[in-house]
Amino acid sequence: MEITIGIIILIVSLVLGVPIPFAFGATIIWLASSLGFQTDFLLSAGYSQLNSVVLLAIPLFILAGGIMEKGRIGEALIGWVEKFVGRAKCGLGVAAIVASAVFGSISGSASATLSCIGSIMEPRMTKAGYAKGYTAALMAASCPLGLLIPPSSAQILYAWSSNTSVLACFIATVVPGIILVILLSIINAILVRKMPIMVTEKQPTKVWVQDTGRRTVKALPALFMPIIILGGIYGGIMTPTEAAAVSVLYAIPVGLFIYHGLTTRGLIDAIAETSTTTGVVMVMFFLVMIMSRLLVMENVPNEIAHALLSVTNNKYIILIMINIFMIIIGMLMDDVSGILLCTPILLPIVTGLGIHPVHFAAILGVNLGMGNITPPTAPMLYLSGRVCGAKINKMLSPTMFLIIFAWLPTLFLTTFFPQLSLTLPKFLMPKLFM
Repeated sequence: MEITIGIIILIVSLVLGVPIPFAFGATIIWLASSLGFQTDFLLSAGYSQLNSVVLLAIPLFILAGGIMEKGRIGEALIGWVEKFVGRAKCGLGVAAIVASAVFGSISGSASATLSCIGSIMEPRMTKAGYAKGYTAALMAASCPLGLLIPPSSAQILYAWSSNTSVLACFIATVVPGIILVILLSIINAILVRKMPIMVTEKQPTKVWVQDTGRRTVKALPALFMPIIILGGIYGGIMTPTEAAAVSVLYAIPVGLFIYHGLTTRGLIDAIAETSTTTGVVMVMFFLVMIMSRLLVMENVPNEIAHALLSVTNNKYIILIMINIFMIIIGMLMDDVSGILLCTPILLPIVTGLGIHPVHFAAILGVNLGMGNITPPTAPMLYLSGRVCGAKINKMLSPTMFLIIFAWLPTLFLTTFFPQLSLTLPKFLMPKLFM
């Protein structure tokens, strides 16, 4: 009964708009007092979970994303992608999707991706004839791609909280991420057919080649960033934490001396913003881990498993119910909180069904990403409306199209075809699956 009341307190607080750390704090206070847990024990349990070198990668990747945003590195990426697809009616939309995937993979933050790429793409797409509501919907649907395209901060969190290989979690989400990029691009091409969109005039071949060459050279420093990071991690040269530090050290001179967008003031602002974000995130980590520990100690995962099995023994129906639960969690809270809450509760259940923890990393990433853009709460949807200056009612219809025909098929394929997530990890890390 105490657990049920605690969950109700959490959900009601989140629905009412109470900040996530305060919502979890109120729930912990109720559970600790009603269940008789000692405060000293809970505090030490939360601290022991935070005492990990792996977590240093989170603020470093956030800082790298902030430097990329202020250093105009995102503009170079967009300009390069746009050159290849700009002459198609759907070209700017595809450029926004691909740029969101690349930028999101580095920053690991859907909100940072939306703020940077959305602010750059919105004026271009509006000028070309895209409706503001559609632009905002497309940006909202694309910004969570950072949950799937490595190196992803979200997957670092999952690997840390589930005691799974970070590299394996990175690799597991590659194919689902690519599938989602393709489906979003296809749906974008279908939805813009009747829009009065202006396309780039066709250039003579020689001029196009020269212009493309110039943009490629300009974009190379930006494109080398994920290559260096991923190559270092996959090649065994760097750990994810070291790669995050390298991404910061690489982004600073690129933003300062190559793209001339980063100033001393901008760098200081990026560090300050990262410090503020890191402080909030670490407090949230601390509280969510205490909450998760309480739920595990009260045997909540097993009770949920028994409740699900009492409804049906069908593995696939249980997976559908688990997916619905994760989508709801994604609707109520950000991806970080969702991962930290869902992992200790659901991982024992899915492993009991025969789901590999690496496969579950991909399932969790797709679910929480879709939850972040699913009405009625949809935190990324509302943020996109503010960034792009669009009204929510104009965004709902295209958003639902993108969810139903891009995100849901990706979730279905990721959940019920485990080979999509496990083939690469098994090939590159066979010892992990022995």
